[in-house]
Amino acid sequence: MTELPTLTKRTLQAQVIGPIFAEMVEHLGEAKAAEILDSAIRKAAIAEGKNFAAKAPGGVTSMADFIKLYELWTADGALEVDVLEANDTTFNFNVTRCKYAETYRDMGLGKIGHLLSCNRDGTFCEGYDPRISLERKQTIMEGASCCTFRYRYEPKT
Repeated sequence: MTELPTLTKRTLQAQVIGPIFAEMVEHLGEAKAAEILDSAIRKAAIAEGKNFAAKAPGGVTSMADFIKLYELWTADGALEVDVLEANDTTFNFNVTRCKYAETYRDMGLGKIGHLLSCNRDGTFCEGYDPRISLERKQTIMEGASCCTFRYRYEPKT
């Protein structure tokens, strides 16, 4: 089965999640609703990471295969990216335009966009390969001029 571009998947998911989140806010309050959404999205990201890891060649993950996954996240111009470094242990880049953020804002969901997408980025690694970690100091979703992605891969010792 062909993978949908990630922006398409996130837009479809947000169309369902948005009204559910609004209902949760009404019944539970915004803080509790956000806590529940954050937990659910993180669990989904880990499961998605495991699913992609199972599809890695020979079931063995690597930074090179992880980098190839970014074709899904950037498909259809979803992200404009300046790659700073990409090798066997490092994948550093800045996102200078984020259509995910634009889409959520257009849908009236900008306030929870970080929960719907940004929180997935590092959490995905827990399922895909816990030796990959993400350090990110800022995101467009939360008002910065760019997103700073700094992935590190710690090979088996």
